[in-house]
Amino acid sequence: MAKILYEVKQNQNQYNAGYGQWYAKVKALETLNTRKLAQHISEHGSIYTPDVVYGVLEKFRSCLVEMLLESKKVKIEGLGIFYTTLENQKNGADKKEEYNPSKHMKALHIRFLPEQTTEENISSREFIKKAEFVNVDSLLKAEETEGNGGSGSDSGSGSGTH
Repeated sequence: MAKILYEVKQNQNQYNAGYGQWYAKVKALETLNTRKLAQHISEHGSIYTPDVVYGVLEKFRSCLVEMLLESKKVKIEGLGIFYTTLENQKNGADKKEEYNPSKHMKALHIRFLPEQTTEENISSREFIKKAEFVNVDSLLKAEETEGNGGSGSDSGSGSGTH
């Protein structure tokens, strides 16, 4: 079963309303690059070799960027929509005709909106229902007590799918 690992950290930002409070933060085990993702995909009953999957993923990436730079949104059914947004400088132009992108624009962002149809909803409210959570500290304690029969599981409800 898939599990989301988390660790509990204290908010150290004294200017934040939650200063001193404790919050969960996802603990990622690794970042998969395109080659590792291609290998993983090819191991799931795919007829395609990792090199073929890698080529498709690389073409997807370059075409995605190309389409986004042409002011198009890209919807991947079952996953979601990629789109761009603009971030402007604090002070805009005084008049419409005075607006200058090189002066007034700060950044161009790539955004992602998860699929929200009933069947394949991966929005945050539904995604959390599909996850099982394990505190990293409980895994460390389990390693320490492994010889003593301790399981160390601190999991929530939900089920992970692969």
